[in-house]
Parts: sequence; structure tokens; C-alpha cells
Amino acid sequence: MRTTWPICSRVASESARLYELAAGGSGRNTADNVERRRDVITMSALERFHRTDTKPMIRVLIADDHAIVRGGFRQFVADEPDMCVAAEAATGDETISLVREQAFDVVLLDIAMPDKNGIDTLRVIKQVRPEQGVLILSGYPESQYAINLLRAGANGYLNKDCEPDEIVRAIRAVARGHRYLSEAVADTLADNLDKPAAARPHEALSEREFQIFCKLAAGQIPTQIAEELHLSVKTVSTYRARVLEKMRLANNADLTYYAIKNGLIE
Repeated sequence: MRTTWPICSRVASESARLYELAAGGSGRNTADNVERRRDVITMSALERFHRTDTKPMIRVLIADDHAIVRGGFRQFVADEPDMCVAAEAATGDETISLVREQAFDVVLLDIAMPDKNGIDTLRVIKQVRPEQGVLILSGYPESQYAINLLRAGANGYLNKDCEPDEIVRAIRAVARGHRYLSEAVADTLADNLDKPAAARPHEALSEREFQIFCKLAAGQIPTQIAEELHLSVKTVSTYRARVLEKMRLANNADLTYYAIKNGLIE
């Protein structure tokens, strides 16, 4: 479920309402309030309404289908005085809808989400807002997805096993318009430069080819892929033929086996 937090608001009346909630005030449980407020208001969050500086806060959108993961990221951000969680999304479509409606400095985007995976979601976000900063957070090793996602327009790639401090550093870097390369991603890029002949077959695919490869490997048929990506079935079939040729594989079953073996799908 998409959620928009009031924590980034600078309106004095909103600040007063938060104090009332924190103090145990009843507040009115209208549908709007239920959707837009936190159930627990932390003192660190309240203190942000009394910042004396005028520097804008970094507005973050967290997109992940696991509520517990969103909660963890939310806490990392809440502990920082210069940033706030402006909204949350649990699906790719919700993420895209929020990006269309609001302005965010950084989108923290998971790869594996319902309805649209992170790869497809990233592509649409960059079409809607080319300048939007997107930081990929994934459970997959950097060597498997990082290069292709950076090619697709991601501003950074982090594994979910990284330290909270690194997530915060990455958010600040992306908010400033920079790319963030972790040590693992930098090593992956260096390895690809040093050993181009040793690169794995899927790393030679273009952004669109890799996108279609992942869908084919996951068991989708060309008609499904064509509908999702707004392409003709003939175009999808052409991309499929290119992928098979580049990867020197014979059929979709080979694609699926390769993807599982290399940890690209589960």
C-alpha cells in the first residue's frame, strides 16, 4: 500500500498536530489522517520542525514490497537530520504513480517487486522524470545486476547487506546529482574493464535485451512481454532471437537455467 508521510511538511499546523499525537491527544481518525500519519511519532522526527537552518530536506521515496524492510530503511532515514521519508510504495505501479504526482530527491528502489520489477519500474521512472535520482537496493550481488541497472539510468546500486551508514552516504550523493558506486560495484566495473573477454554472456546484452531476457527466463511468453512493455509481439520475438544468439543458447529453457545458475532469478 502506498503511504505518504507528513513528516516533510513545514506547515506549523501540522507540527502542532504531531505534538498532540505524541502527547496522547486523540486526533481525528479520518480516512485521510489514517493514511497520512505515523502511528508512532518519534522525538527525532518532531525536532525537524524546529530546525533553524533553511536548507531543504532530502525527500526520500522508499519502494519495497516488504513492510519490515521499508520500516528498517525508514528508521535509517529518520535518524538523519537532513532527510525524511516522504512516501512509501509496495509495488512498481505505486512507485511510478507517486513519482508522477510528487517530487522526490531520491527513490530507494528494490529490484524484486510485484506487478513491475525494479528494472521495468526504473525504466518508466526515467521516462517520466529523466532527472529523478534512483538508488537501487537489492538482495542480489552487485556482479549480477549492477552494470545493467547503471546502464538503464540508476544513480547507484547497493546490496541490502550493506551498512546503514553506506545507505545514508549514497542517498546524500544521489540527492546532490552524483552517482554512488560502492566498493563492490567499483570492483565489478573494474573487472569488466580489465577482463572484457571474460565477461559473462548476459553482461553483453543491451538494456532492452537484458530486460526481455529476465522476463523470458522467468517464464513469460512473448505476448505477455509485448503487452507489458508496449511492444509488438514481432519486436519481442526479434529481441528474443538476439538474446539467444548473443548468449549462444538454444531456447527459453536454456535462458531459465542460465538465469538460475547465475543467481539472476530465484
